[in-house]
Amino acid sequence: MADNIKQNVQWFPGHMAKTRRQIKELLPLTDAVTVLLDARIPESSENPELDEIIGAKPRIYLLNKCDLADERITAMWLNHYNKKGYAALAVDCRSGRGLNKYRSLVRAVCKEKIAANEEKGMAGRPVRIMVVGIPNTGKSSFINRMAGGSKAKVEDRAGVTRHNQWFVVGGGIELLDTPGVLWPKFDDPAVGDKLAFTGGIKDTIADSELLAMRLADILYRIYPEKLETRYKIPYDGEKEPYELLELIGRKRGMLIGGGEVDTVRAAEMLLNEFKGGKLGKISFEKPAD
Repeated sequence: MADNIKQNVQWFPGHMAKTRRQIKELLPLTDAVTVLLDARIPESSENPELDEIIGAKPRIYLLNKCDLADERITAMWLNHYNKKGYAALAVDCRSGRGLNKYRSLVRAVCKEKIAANEEKGMAGRPVRIMVVGIPNTGKSSFINRMAGGSKAKVEDRAGVTRHNQWFVVGGGIELLDTPGVLWPKFDDPAVGDKLAFTGGIKDTIADSELLAMRLADILYRIYPEKLETRYKIPYDGEKEPYELLELIGRKRGMLIGGGEVDTVRAAEMLLNEFKGGKLGKISFEKPAD
């Protein structure tokens, strides 16, 4: 990638450090953790501090926005998590796709806890699940869908702030909502890029032209057919990021004085069309195994 488009994206608002502390404090109140990931970037959308934060607590991975991801690669990720001993589902929290399997999966993951409750004469005690994820991975959509829109709030419990609420979702399950939390620094600049492409980081913290050039460059390398189909740009393996952005703008008639391309407008269009799924199903990451 050209040197002139290298600029690291970093974002760690102070309230996220507080959220991380709250998650650790609330973890003992829960039986398991559900982790929301973006199916297009499962690795980049998982907080690398998660293992340290939640330890050995049972967990379920939900690969959300699977409708926007490459189905073949999503299947590879599900197999990856299963081989590591974790339960995983491909879901679309807005439409509800895949969530019909969630309650039975929770009961399977928490079967030992459920059995222990029964032995103690506490049969029917709700299974309590903490829901975590970085911003914009779909936690609110997931909880709203599971709660059927009612979002019945359980009575306040010790240590639960107004930003961490319990919701009854049926099937003997209660969900604990937590604010989205990122991590202090992205060691790999590509992680920041992918989070910005998919909306995990606000657009306002990154230059739209630089970001769009990075996106065009990646798509040109891993999904050239998407650019050709959408913008009529044939692949020859020689186009530079800025050239790609100019071509996209020119194909869409985004010209200004002197026949030059309005690359700011072209960049915003490319980023918006990607986020809207208009370029097709795209995944940026494959599991290593």
